[in-house]
Amino acid sequence: MILKIVEFFSLLIKMNCGPIVFVGPSGIGKGTIEKAIMGKNPERFAFSVSHTTRAPRPGETNGVEYNFIQRQDMEQEIKDGKFLEFCEIHGNLYGTSFAAIRTVTESGRICILDVNIDGALAIHKTDLKPFIIFLKPVSLEALEARLRGRGTETDEVIRVRMHTAEEELRRLEEHKNVFNLIIVNDKMEETIEAIHQGLKDHYGYDPLSK
Repeated sequence: MILKIVEFFSLLIKMNCGPIVFVGPSGIGKGTIEKAIMGKNPERFAFSVSHTTRAPRPGETNGVEYNFIQRQDMEQEIKDGKFLEFCEIHGNLYGTSFAAIRTVTESGRICILDVNIDGALAIHKTDLKPFIIFLKPVSLEALEARLRGRGTETDEVIRVRMHTAEEELRRLEEHKNVFNLIIVNDKMEETIEAIHQGLKDHYGYDPLSK
């Protein structure tokens, strides 16, 4: 397993396609930004589908939004070293498997990841040469309004997510050196432009250009 992981890292470094990693509170708009980036050049990017033990929400499809998996199966795969990073959020496991990233990388595309701060810290310690972005809300009040606007969570779930968001923003201050870009996601066009410039500087070419 260790040899396979070393070979995996070597593949990404050789291809100069370290992953783009998005971090930020639930409801900040990571999914919207990620889709916008991929839409600029679909042949260059692909989203790594994370694993989770939570139940699918209405409209979600296995293998699209997430790879939905039983907790005991995911715990075993974690023990077997099949995950680059994993964490537990609100009682459910989430993680990024080596297989999911390899699928994207072997297609010659740049992998887009969506993780929490612990995941970002784990990826930062590797030789993957990631570009790690933290999306901040304009304010906690604005973030709560976004969550309520989705209409998919109860008041209790929103309360928990807001508590988590406060903790993430606190930890951001402790780990600013991990992030290549920290940006307040107020206007999507400005956020995408800032990310675009950061990617050009990071990769040494314009990955959004077709």
